[in-house]
Amino acid sequence: MMTEVKQKKSIKEWAFDDRPREKAMKNGISTLSKSELLAILVGSGNDEESAVDLMKRVLDSCGNSISELAKLSADDLCTFRGIGPAKAITIVAACELWKRREENEGEQPCITSSHDLYRYFHPILCDSPVERCYVMLLNRMNRVIDHVLIGTGGFTATVVDIRLVIREALMKRATTIALCHNHPSGNIRPSREDDKLTENLAQACKVMNIRLLDHIVLTDGAYFSYNDEARL
Repeated sequence: MMTEVKQKKSIKEWAFDDRPREKAMKNGISTLSKSELLAILVGSGNDEESAVDLMKRVLDSCGNSISELAKLSADDLCTFRGIGPAKAITIVAACELWKRREENEGEQPCITSSHDLYRYFHPILCDSPVERCYVMLLNRMNRVIDHVLIGTGGFTATVVDIRLVIREALMKRATTIALCHNHPSGNIRPSREDDKLTENLAQACKVMNIRLLDHIVLTDGAYFSYNDEARL
């Protein structure tokens, strides 16, 4: 008995209104699903799946969450059949743009509280699988001059050279600085090393007449502030 082989239809063979690009042109980009948007980026699927079906499978593995998708590396994405390095980098690049969605492209934001710091750094650090530490450089009006990566570590710790922090502040003529690093574990409580770093940085800032606004420990959804806890 002959078994009927089900042939996969390419997107070009779909009904006009079901094709992601055509659907976007006709009805607007907001009408597309996440998998359809990603399918437009990758362009093709594999020999058994259309681009949309492939992207549905990738999203299913992430709980249909763009936030979880953004945590995947290019190597992780390449484990899905039909995704090679070029497609993987395209997806990673799109996720990086999504993570930067809250960055202000006009006037630099004014930072006056730990919540301001959290909102600024959350898109940058929330998906990092390892600890990373940034110094934020502020002017006299507490507006952001720049933020600089000053330390990258492993899953549980990172090393920060205080001399580099002070150097960045002096080079950018910052009068105020703030420190922010993430805990990939999800635990917002600072470690003894975090306490020591904060203490030493506060002393160095005092000597150099630089104000240390805060040091926050960030996770995806919460944060700890040394300033709020009166530990600066």
